[in-house]
Amino acid sequence: MEKAKYLILGAGPSGLTLGRKLLDKGEKDFIILEKEDTVGGLCRSETVDGKPLDIGGGHFLDVRRPLVCEFVFRFLEEKEWNSFDRDSRIRVHGTEINHPFEANIWQLPKEYQDKYLDSIQKAGCNTGVEKPSLFTEWIRWKLGDEIADNYMLPYNSKMFSDTLDELGTYWLEKLPNVSYEDTLRSCKEHRMFGSQPGHAQFYYPKEYGYGEAFIRIADSMKENVFTGVSVTEINLDTRIVTCGDGRAFQAETIITTIPWDCVKLTGISDEFAGAVSSLKHSAVEIRYVDEDPETPAHWVYVPDANTPYHRILCRCNFCPDSKGYWVETVKKRTAKYVGSKWEKNYAYMNEYAYPLNTIDKPQKIRLILDEAREKGVIGLGRWGEHEHYNSDVVMERAMKLADELMD
Repeated sequence: MEKAKYLILGAGPSGLTLGRKLLDKGEKDFIILEKEDTVGGLCRSETVDGKPLDIGGGHFLDVRRPLVCEFVFRFLEEKEWNSFDRDSRIRVHGTEINHPFEANIWQLPKEYQDKYLDSIQKAGCNTGVEKPSLFTEWIRWKLGDEIADNYMLPYNSKMFSDTLDELGTYWLEKLPNVSYEDTLRSCKEHRMFGSQPGHAQFYYPKEYGYGEAFIRIADSMKENVFTGVSVTEINLDTRIVTCGDGRAFQAETIITTIPWDCVKLTGISDEFAGAVSSLKHSAVEIRYVDEDPETPAHWVYVPDANTPYHRILCRCNFCPDSKGYWVETVKKRTAKYVGSKWEKNYAYMNEYAYPLNTIDKPQKIRLILDEAREKGVIGLGRWGEHEHYNSDVVMERAMKLADELMD
């Protein structure tokens, strides 16, 4: 039995940031376990066709959290990054317009603009209709039928694998907020109004994939990080973690950044077990395409139901001297590649890609996190908290948790 004060499960952005911040505060008694041979979690990068490809999809360092940027730049210096103003687009009506849709319909032909403006004006949020609780109804209430039918509903059906009726609306407030007045003004002045989406400005490494930052963070505490160690069981009563290679670890406090439903959990209540079984997620494949993406955008959203993928990441537009792009496709739709010209292209399946915000998820995850913390087990990050957090968010949360633990 190997023992430690803190046992961190998962060497992704949140687990590595937590470990490094503990070390910064003088705490050396911690172990980080990672099942993969390479650290970084969903932010890992591979070399494909001579240049980096991020196997977890598009990940970028957002500029909005300066403390996170300052932390990352300790290991991969700022001079090793390029900075970008986000150019993300939506492919619709045979053309591309900038994201968010409602702030950029002025980029469509006039006939479409009038139709969308009329639809937004009649949306429930603008006519006094009570806010609905179902996802599909909320989209129509907020954005109108035209944007719902031509973009938001088909796109989300592709991204979340036709589970829209199971999704709640509590998480939608983070969408860009563009009012009807903003949309009307943008059409008149031909420029965007309303709130900016996430990653409005971002950094990406000049010579590496995004995963390089996390390799360097891990290298700064090599004696604490163990890769190729797969966790198979967590006993919350004894705080003992059993691994696939037969090793066992016990800690005063366990911090888990891995999915709750990917391991056997013991020492838990029936309510806890039921809550874990209710958590849902999507699996997404990343597939490389050695072609010109024919767009200056960094990434493009593709709502067309006849196209397998839902998003394109244009590597050649943010990774210097590279070519091609990669596409993100929900697992059940990847069968469409069989027999296609892309069938033998490099592909990587992320079995855990996005937590699904099902209607009852807030109550279920709160039960899990509360009961676990009472037993000295803390959930952290996208999977530990089952929230669709970006990497900069989970790193910030890890920093705050390090402060909490040491205080």
